Amino acid sequence: MIKNIIFDMGNVLLDYDPQAAMEELEILPDAQPIIMKELFGGNEWVQLDLGNITEDEAYESIKQRIPEEYHADLRRCIDGWDICMKPLEGAKEFCKKVKADGYGVYVLSNAHKSFYRYFPRYFDLEFFDGVVVSADVHIVKPDVRIYEHILEKYNLKAEECLFIDDRQDNVEGAVKAGMQAFRFKNDFEELKQHLKHC
Repeated sequence: MIKNIIFDMGNVLLDYDPQAAMEELEILPDAQPIIMKELFGGNEWVQLDLGNITEDEAYESIKQRIPEEYHADLRRCIDGWDICMKPLEGAKEFCKKVKADGYGVYVLSNAHKSFYRYFPRYFDLEFFDGVVVSADVHIVKPDVRIYEHILEKYNLKAEECLFIDDRQDNVEGAVKAGMQAFRFKNDFEELKQHLKHC
C-alpha cells in the first residue's frame, strides 16, 4: 500500500527547458548551441548536481572551451538559467490533492545548491514532509544510494513509496531501491489513474 509519494523536481514539478531559458535571456543565436553543449551537456553540470563545484568554478572551467565572445552569455546562463523553472500545469494542484488525501509528500531531485533559490518561488519547502537535493548529499540519481538515503533520513519503507520521475533510468533506480515507480510524461490525469491502482 502506497503511503508516500516522492517527486522528482525537473519536468515533474517545475519545467526544465534550458533552450527556453536561453531565449528568455536573449543569448546570441550563435552562442546557444555551444552553451547547450558545454554548460547543460557538460561534466560541470553533473558536478554542480553533485555539489562538488560552485557556479563560479563551473564558469571558469567552461569558458576555457568556448570562444571569448560568448563568455558574457555563458555567465548570464549560469546566473539565470533557472528563469525557465516554472510550475508544470497541474503540479501544484496534484501535490495539494495527494497531501489532502493523507499521503506523505517528498522531493528527491538532482539539483545544484541553487535549488534553494528558485524552488521556493513556487513551492513552499515546508509543504513537503521531506526534501533531498543531490548537491547536499553528493550523490545523483539513478545511484541507488540516493534513494536509500531519503528512505533512511525520513524513516520510510520502500514498498510504501511511489517515486515519480520523467527519466526512465531514474525510475529504474527507484525500483532497485525497492520502491514502486512511475515514469511521468506530463500527464497528471494518467498519474492519478495509476495511483488509484497502487
